[in-house]
Amino acid sequence: AELARYKSAQAALGKTVSDEEAAQTVLDDMIAQVLLAQGARAAGLSITEAALQSKIDALTASLGGADKLSAWQSTHGYTDESFRSALKRSAEAALMRDKIIAEVPGTVEQVHARQILLYNDAEAQSVLAQLKAGAKFDELATQYNRSPQLETRGDLGWFPQGYLLDANLEAAAFALQAGQFSEVIASEVGFHILYIVERGPHPLSPDARLVLQGRAVTDWVSGQRAQAVIVTAP
Repeated sequence: AELARYKSAQAALGKTVSDEEAAQTVLDDMIAQVLLAQGARAAGLSITEAALQSKIDALTASLGGADKLSAWQSTHGYTDESFRSALKRSAEAALMRDKIIAEVPGTVEQVHARQILLYNDAEAQSVLAQLKAGAKFDELATQYNRSPQLETRGDLGWFPQGYLLDANLEAAAFALQAGQFSEVIASEVGFHILYIVERGPHPLSPDARLVLQGRAVTDWVSGQRAQAVIVTAP
C-alpha cells in the first residue's frame, strides 16, 4: 500500500521511477520511520490514544467531515486501522526527529576560509608556488579569482565540519590553523587553494544549522539501523 501511494505521488509530479527504485525508497523510509518511532517511545515521547484521536478529529474537520476522511482513506489505500497506525508512527517519528534536531548545538568549532579557485592544475601550482615564496594571499586572490569568486574575494565565510559538499575541501580546511594556506585541492569545479582567516567556536548560520540538523537525523537513523534486526514480512 505504501508503494502504491509513493508511485502515485511520483506520477502526479510527472516523475518516472523504476519498480525496484520505488520499492527500495519506500522500504528505507518505512524502516527509518519505525526506528524513529521506537526511539521516541524509548525516550518517553509516545503518542497517546487520546492525542492520536485529536489529530484524527482535526484532520476530519479540515477535510469537511467523516465521510470525506473515509473517501480520502479509500482513495489512498488506507483502512481505518492502517491509517491510525501510519499516523501514529509518523507522529512519533516526528517527535524523535525534533528531539535529535534540538540537540544540535548552536555554536560549534568552525573555520572562516577564503579560497583561490582556478581551472587548470598548472596555474594553480604556479599560484601555490608564489604563496610559498611569500606572496600575499589577498593579492593573489584578487589577481587570479574570477567571477563570482572575485566579487567576494574568495570568501567562503564560516562553516562547520559536515557542511561542505566536497569532503576533501572540508578535510583540508580543518587540517589548517588560522593564517595557514593549503596545497592545491582538486574538485569537480576546479583547483582550490584555501586560506584560513579565523578558527574557533562560532554560532552556526541558519543554513549550516539546517544542514547539521539533517545530518544528525540521518546519522541517528544509520546508527540505529546498524544495530537493529530488521525483518520484512514475505
